[in-house]
Amino acid sequence: MIDDLRVRNYAPGTVDLYICSVAGFAQYFGKSPDKLGLEHIREYQSFLVNTKKVSWPVFNQAVCALRFFYKFTLGKTWMI
Repeated sequence: MIDDLRVRNYAPGTVDLYICSVAGFAQYFGKSPDKLGLEHIREYQSFLVNTKKVSWPVFNQAVCALRFFYKFTLGKTWMI
């Protein structure tokens, strides 16, 4: 994922934030993010909003990071 972000000229800070966001997602489920799917993403979004009560920018960052990971790094067509 880091290489995919760098090839697309994402800023170093954005790369760090996206990596941390996807890592947090994986840690929440205790599994590699490539083993998780749409239902996990939905559950994680609910957790961020309802339990962690994150701000809109933090929530949006997590959504964008996961979208990037699944669409560009894994090539999942369901993220298009």
